[in-house]
Amino acid sequence: MSSTSAVFSALAPYGWDEDWAAAFAPYEADGLVPGRVVRVDRGQCDVVTAAGTVRADTEYVVPRDPMKVVCTGDWVAVDPDGDPRYARAYLPRRTAFVRSTSSKRSEGQILAANVDHAVVAVSLAVELDLGRVERFLALAWESGAQPVVVLTKADLVPDPVTLAHLVRDVETSAPGVPVLSVSALHGDGLDVLVALVGSGTSVLLGQSGAGKSTLANVLVGADVMDVQAARDVDGKGRHTTTTRNLLPLPTGGVLIDTPGLRGVGLYDAEGGVGQVFAEIEELAEGCRFHDCAHESEPGCAVRAAVADGSLPERRLDSYRKLMRENQWIAAKTDARVRAELRRDWKRKGAEGRAAMEAKRGRWS
Repeated sequence: MSSTSAVFSALAPYGWDEDWAAAFAPYEADGLVPGRVVRVDRGQCDVVTAAGTVRADTEYVVPRDPMKVVCTGDWVAVDPDGDPRYARAYLPRRTAFVRSTSSKRSEGQILAANVDHAVVAVSLAVELDLGRVERFLALAWESGAQPVVVLTKADLVPDPVTLAHLVRDVETSAPGVPVLSVSALHGDGLDVLVALVGSGTSVLLGQSGAGKSTLANVLVGADVMDVQAARDVDGKGRHTTTTRNLLPLPTGGVLIDTPGLRGVGLYDAEGGVGQVFAEIEELAEGCRFHDCAHESEPGCAVRAAVADGSLPERRLDSYRKLMRENQWIAAKTDARVRAELRRDWKRKGAEGRAAMEAKRGRWS
C-alpha cells in the first residue's frame, strides 16, 4: 500500500478527503505529515495520524491570537518524528464555531473547527429557555454548520401532548432547524440522531447538565465520557467534560464533545442572528423605513405583526437583544461601526428630545 493510500485508509474515518489532501500538498513537500486534532490541552494537542495518535506542541501556530490557535477539529501539519513534535500549521478551516470571550478586548474564541453539524443539547429536566436556544443557533448558523436541536431527557416528560407542545415551542424559535426529542435512558428518538451525525463532523453543545456526555456515550457506543447526575434542585450539572474531545462514531462520522458552556457570547454573528429570526428579517422588508428599529417608527411591518399576533413579542425582544449585543461586539473591534453607532445614538437622542419638546408645547 502506498503512503498516500495508507493516509486515506487511516484518516478517512476522521473526515480526510481529496480536498484536504490537496490543501496539505505544500506541507507534504516539506516532509510533514497530516493529522486531525482530537484534543487540545495546555499548549499541546493530541493528533491522530496515519501512524497513530501523537502528542504535539502548538507553539508554532500564533499562540497569542485566540482566533488562530490550534483547536479540536483542525487538520494540522506535524513533524513526522522528533522530541518534541510540533504542529507547524493548520489547514484553512472550512467552518469554525466561535464565541466571544470574557476578555475586555472582545476577542473571539474558537470552540471547534471543520464542523458539519452543530448539535444543541437542551435538557427537558428544567424549564425551556428559548432565548438561550436562539443564541446557540445564531452561533451555529454563523459558523457555517447545519444546526440541530436535541431535547434530551424526554423520558422526564411522559405526557406525549406536553412533549409535543415543547417540541413545537422550540420549532417556532428555530426556523429551518430539525428539532428532535430523545431519551438516552430508553433509546427513544436516537435512531434519527444517529443517522444525522453518521457522516461528517458534529459538535455537541449545551449547558452543563444538558446530558451531552450521556448522549456522547450513547452515540459512541462506549462509556468514553464521565457522567454526573444533575442537581435535583435546579437541574444543573457539573462540568464533567473539561476539554473538547473528537471521537469517531461506529456508524460513521466523528463527534466533538465540549464542556458545558455557561456563557455563549455572540462574536460577529449578524448573519447567524438573521437566520434564526428569518421571519423578522422577511417582515422588515415591508417596513416604511429601511433602517427601521421596529420600536415606534410609523409603517413598521414588524410591529404590525406583533400587534395582530402573528409574531410573538418574545421573539422580537430576543431579536433586538441579540442584534444589540452583536453590534456592541462589532463596535469594539471596528472603528467604522463605532462611528455609525454614535451617529445613530445622536440621531435617536435628537428625535427623543424633539418629541419631548413637542409634548411640552402641547401641555403649555
